[in-house]
Amino acid sequence: MKRCYPWIICVVAMIMLSISNGMTMTGITAFDSSLLEEFGWSRGALKFRDMFNLLLAALLSPFIGALIDRVGVRALVLFGSVLLAILYVAYSQISSIAHVYWIHVGFAAVVVSSGLSVAVIMVSQWFNTQRGTALGIALVGSSLGGMLIPKLITALLPAHGWRESFIWMALLPVALFILSLVLVRTPQRMGMQPWGHDHPRTAKQQAASQWPDLSYRQALCTPTFWALAVVAITTFWAIMSLSSHLILHMRDLQFSAERAADGMFLLFGLGMVGKFLFGFLADICSPKRVFVCNVALMALGSLILASQRAELLWTGLVVMGLGWGGLYAVLQLQIVDAFGLGSAGKILGTISLMDATSAGLGIWLSAVMFDHFGNYGVAFAVMAAMVCTGLLASLFVRDERRLAWEAGGREGRAPAATS
Repeated sequence: MKRCYPWIICVVAMIMLSISNGMTMTGITAFDSSLLEEFGWSRGALKFRDMFNLLLAALLSPFIGALIDRVGVRALVLFGSVLLAILYVAYSQISSIAHVYWIHVGFAAVVVSSGLSVAVIMVSQWFNTQRGTALGIALVGSSLGGMLIPKLITALLPAHGWRESFIWMALLPVALFILSLVLVRTPQRMGMQPWGHDHPRTAKQQAASQWPDLSYRQALCTPTFWALAVVAITTFWAIMSLSSHLILHMRDLQFSAERAADGMFLLFGLGMVGKFLFGFLADICSPKRVFVCNVALMALGSLILASQRAELLWTGLVVMGLGWGGLYAVLQLQIVDAFGLGSAGKILGTISLMDATSAGLGIWLSAVMFDHFGNYGVAFAVMAAMVCTGLLASLFVRDERRLAWEAGGREGRAPAATS
């Protein structure tokens, strides 16, 4: 049991991401048709809630490190799971759009306390080696939530209606609370060592340690930082807008609620495959080529979806899902490879703030465009244009650490990383 405990933590982190991401961002869209029918809101008014969620989560993210240091990941996960259960029960009682907005303010706290950053730190505490594999298992949760939560909600709605279904769904974070209470611990608390604590460093790891990390200020002055930022901004706009509106779009195309949920299952299922496939390819091929290939797949998928042809929808979702899944994993790798770990937290945080802002605006403005034009034609064309812009930006990504080292070598010294 103790020998397997680090991998048990990976599974707990995966379940946590499935529930927190699925119930606050992707899966909850399965309720949209019921809410629009019940209250007669415009799609722009309803989707404004998602911008609240993403923007507030992005603004709170820089403080999560200090909170983890102060109270630990276990306390944050327990808090997030209880809060999510309470908010879902509150959702069952809403009577105005203002109630929805306030609930999504709470969702931002759930995303921060039980989301990606907490999962990464929870898993990293338990691994000195094979950390990439461990994180890959945990990050599958973000895809699983998008696959399974809409299917579960769609199964509940016919028998229970949307209000009662919200209450039934609140049982999932309650289960997460119990699971985390029993299993989530640090190695020190368990009297154990992280996985691979006695594993010697490889020659490759020793050689890599000689390369200089760029400071946050140095990274901001490179074209690679802004190229990666543009890729993140444009692709997050597209994938979050697509996933948030996919069920409504498929219902507009006369697909049943069950088939619309199948569309979400396919998109996020292929995203999960893409994470494993392209993560593996990045280890055996040039990571930059894999990175550009992922953005190219997203561009192709978005162009297919922009055609608005029902018979091409499934093909577009397959291509888009594969590209996005790979990009989600390889983008983080590109940032670390380009700038090193020294200021990775600040760099990732800055890019995350940009892409979350873009994603929130994309979700809301896509709904506004639907309200104005009566269909998603313009919104999907904008998604395609955004990803094509990201594809062009991906070509400007360089190995900034190598270039800095070479520049330092020509000057007879390695460049110092100053903050």
